[in-house]
Amino acid sequence: MSDAALKEELAYLGIEWSILEHEAVFTVEESLAIHDALPGGHTKNLFLKDSGGQFWLVTVEHSKRVDLKALAGAIGAKKLSFGKAEDMTAHLGVTPGSVTPLGVRCDILNEVRVVLDEDLAAEDMVYVHPMRNTATIGLSGADLLRVLDYYKHEPLIAAIPERAPADPA
Repeated sequence: MSDAALKEELAYLGIEWSILEHEAVFTVEESLAIHDALPGGHTKNLFLKDSGGQFWLVTVEHSKRVDLKALAGAIGAKKLSFGKAEDMTAHLGVTPGSVTPLGVRCDILNEVRVVLDEDLAAEDMVYVHPMRNTATIGLSGADLLRVLDYYKHEPLIAAIPERAPADPA
C-alpha cells in the first residue's frame, strides 16, 4: 500500500494523524529514540500462527514481554509460534521489521485474527508503521480501531499476559 493510499483512507475516515520519517528500524530497541520523541503508546507486533493453522497479529505496547503460552489461552488460540516471513508478506504485505496492524488491509480473505492490547486501545496516541519501517504514524487508539473495522478486521481487545521477569539470581 502506498503512503498516498493510506492517507486517502485516513482522510476518508476523518482520522487525524501525524507522521515522523526516520531511518529504518527493525527492532523495538532500535526505535527507542523515536519513542522518546513521540509521547504515547508505541507498538510491538507479533505475527503468530497457532497449531490449528490460524494466523494471528498481536499488537502490544512495545515494552511488554508477552507470554506466548498464556496468550494462547487468553485469546482462544491453540499453541502459538511465530509465523514465517513469507506468510507475513502474503497476508499482510510487509516484511519483518515493518509489521503493523495496518497490514490487515492486505488480508482481503480475512485469514489473520487481530488482537490489540487493551492498554493501546485506550491510548490517546498510538504509533504504528505505515507499511514500512522508515516512518511512524500516530493516531488515537479509538481511530486505530476504526481503521481496523474499515479493513474488516474487528480486533479482539485483550489483556496481554506477560512473562515474569527473569530471576537475577
